[in-house]
Amino acid sequence: MNKPTAVKPPVFATLGCRLNAYETEAMKDLAAQAGVEGAVVVNTCAVTAEAVRKSRQEIRKLRKENPDARIIVTGCAAQTEPDTFAKMGEVDLVIGNTEKMQPETWANMGPNFIGDTEKVKVDDIMSVTETAGHLIDGFGTRSRAYVQVQNGCDHRCTFCIIPYGRGNSRSVPAGVVVDQIKRLVDKGYNEVVLTGVDLTSWGADQPMQPKLGDLVMRILKLVPDLPRLRISSIDSIEVDENLMQAIATEPRLMPHLHLSLQHGDDMILKRMKRRHLRDDAIRFAEEARKLRPDMTFGADIIAGFPTETEAHFENSLKLVEECDLTWLHVFPYSKREGTPAAKIPNQVNGNVIKERAARLRAAGEAQVARHLAQQIGQTHQVLMENAHMGRTAQFTEVTFDLPQVEGQIVEAVIKGIKGQQLTV
Repeated sequence: MNKPTAVKPPVFATLGCRLNAYETEAMKDLAAQAGVEGAVVVNTCAVTAEAVRKSRQEIRKLRKENPDARIIVTGCAAQTEPDTFAKMGEVDLVIGNTEKMQPETWANMGPNFIGDTEKVKVDDIMSVTETAGHLIDGFGTRSRAYVQVQNGCDHRCTFCIIPYGRGNSRSVPAGVVVDQIKRLVDKGYNEVVLTGVDLTSWGADQPMQPKLGDLVMRILKLVPDLPRLRISSIDSIEVDENLMQAIATEPRLMPHLHLSLQHGDDMILKRMKRRHLRDDAIRFAEEARKLRPDMTFGADIIAGFPTETEAHFENSLKLVEECDLTWLHVFPYSKREGTPAAKIPNQVNGNVIKERAARLRAAGEAQVARHLAQQIGQTHQVLMENAHMGRTAQFTEVTFDLPQVEGQIVEAVIKGIKGQQLTV
């Protein structure tokens, strides 16, 4: 009697942002429902040329590890340059960011799969008007769940390829978001993080054009049992009155905001086609801190954008202190074909870019050290991510010698510092 052939569930690899990780979880569910077997799915990133290179590298590695598998490539890099991946001998199928979230895409790859007549299935992302945020009830650790409320971007910053990978901005309706968060709270989650590509544009495509602040207030009102609500990256120039009101009056909204600043010099900001100036960033940080004195900020800053002089760069360095930024994400500028910035003359020398990025990171490390020192003796509510590490409301890591219950919120007095972590 022949033994039944072992079923090989799909293997998934994710590169890039939190939203990609979210969508990988949705694809896992769709593939499982469709009975997809023996496939390797690579969810790529396109944010920089280096990200695309890493995606190609990952595909080659996975082909060596899975010589008989069907390799399916999707994600932002597949959307923006499908031919690059279709030409790779390791790749069997390229699907776009819209197609990867459609049940029929996976149904066609189920047990009755006989082969694809087309190697590339990538439609015009700009024609998409809805986002599939309802596909899964969040993802993350047992302590924290991430909920996609928005996708795409209507802005065209000169360094950014992402709108061409994600399409125009579209929002998940507030009612869908609230219902999803209620289910997550019922499952025992103590913190929910709202995510999106351009989060502060949430609602612009909805009836009555509500704002992100309206969504935050609605969640906090209609899900009273949710202990902690966190917002991921925002564009400070788009922050609305209700969001500022929530910062001022809602202790369940976490006092940590990650700001998409990108630079500290007005001329470079204009060349980037950003919608704010340095004074706007400083004003927002000051106002938010007046409303919530324990507020901490993270920020994205690019070093070495084309035409950046030492004087321009110094303004970015100064902004770190002027906005009192704590958690820096420093990006050395890398030329991204297909973006207007790639065509700007006076590209900055690569060694200069590295040196400036290192100086920004050093400034960030000094800010972290200052923040940590200020916490000694303070009492914090810490959400445990595992038995020995959790995070404060400001997203600072805290380590415990004695094991704690994962997912629980623990009150702790901070007694010391170890590296970039607090200790109790």
